[in-house]
Amino acid sequence: MAQNSQALDLAEAINQLKSEIKFQPGKETLPLEGALERILAAPVHAPLDMPPFPASAMDGYALRRLDFQDDPGRAFRVVGQSLAGHPYAGKVGSGEAVRIFTGAVVPTGADQIILQEELAQQLDEDAGQTRVQFKPHQPGESYVRPVAHDVAHGAQVASPGEVLNPFLFGALTSYGVSQVEVVKPIRVGVFSTGDELVAAGTPAAELQPGQIYDSNRATVLALLRNPNLHINDLGRIADDADQTREFLTRASADCDVLITSGGVSVGEADFVTRSIAELGRLNVWKLNLKPGKPMAVGSIGGCTIFGLPGNPVSTVVTLLLVARPLIFHMLTGTIQTPLRYHAELANDIQHRAGRTEFQRGVVRAAENGTGLVVRHTGDQSSNRLMSFAQSNCLIEIDQSLGDLPAGSTVPVIPYWGLVEGG
Repeated sequence: MAQNSQALDLAEAINQLKSEIKFQPGKETLPLEGALERILAAPVHAPLDMPPFPASAMDGYALRRLDFQDDPGRAFRVVGQSLAGHPYAGKVGSGEAVRIFTGAVVPTGADQIILQEELAQQLDEDAGQTRVQFKPHQPGESYVRPVAHDVAHGAQVASPGEVLNPFLFGALTSYGVSQVEVVKPIRVGVFSTGDELVAAGTPAAELQPGQIYDSNRATVLALLRNPNLHINDLGRIADDADQTREFLTRASADCDVLITSGGVSVGEADFVTRSIAELGRLNVWKLNLKPGKPMAVGSIGGCTIFGLPGNPVSTVVTLLLVARPLIFHMLTGTIQTPLRYHAELANDIQHRAGRTEFQRGVVRAAENGTGLVVRHTGDQSSNRLMSFAQSNCLIEIDQSLGDLPAGSTVPVIPYWGLVEGG
């Protein structure tokens, strides 16, 4: 058993745990259309040049650049057209032009597209012959996309650890990639502890004195919803030492990760931390963090266990800032640093120096259009789960700081940067 009795700063805890948590994810091959939002397990290489032919970037006329530069006012004889999927089969000669459309193959011999907006006049002659003249101008570019303009055959276009997001999905589709190797989902079991908890849906009239709804487990399950995680709702266990040990022994054998809320402080009924230490290894059990000081991270066999504090806000903060990043570190081998922006405080913040604090806030663009403004959501008590529903970011207050007046500049972490993509 390894146990750090000192309260660790958040960065210290993350650095320590990412080196101590050992996990080798499995791999599987999926068709591309079935792998959206999955984490890639192997590099992907382009199976062809893209585009595989010189293509027109605009609608207009394809011709020889030197012909136009030598005599911009000449009338070019239109010898055919090139549409997307229906290329012109001939070769463009001197004084000739081919009507062309965006995405179509640029005919052999042509190296310049004159935009259709530059057409001065069209001369229709006998036998259906057409000649075109253009406005005097210097083309800004050729408007020809060369072969491999987007990507060359064999080039690596995606790396292990990347999420196959919609943009990468679209790019790989355009390259003709049909299947990818991805990381197998981590098996995550979620449970809660506490004799006071009852299942959601229990009629309020049936609540006994001291009972509350089990909201933490539901919140954790919702925040972990991700195609790279296979989530198993393990329900609730009572505040009982023997039951806790038996449950952890059984659940750790079936899961790669276990997450619980409650039972990790130093009270007489807090059995999770003690059970982890007795059955396996306890790595961290205190954080220099508000909210979220009591947190247990350890392992039993090959299963990593995150014991989150029981107060609802503390549960969410430690899940977002510690547990979730480390779970995705197990999948990708990297820690994704949360996005931080700087914003001006719209109201005063009370803070006692000593612990880094994360308060819930609402960040928005400043009315003058320059920078960001953030307002905290009022009472920051760790039982107020509604304070998350009414906010869109965390306000980070360094442990060295005291009270902050309105107008101060503070770092803010938007929620979308914490819960999307892994």
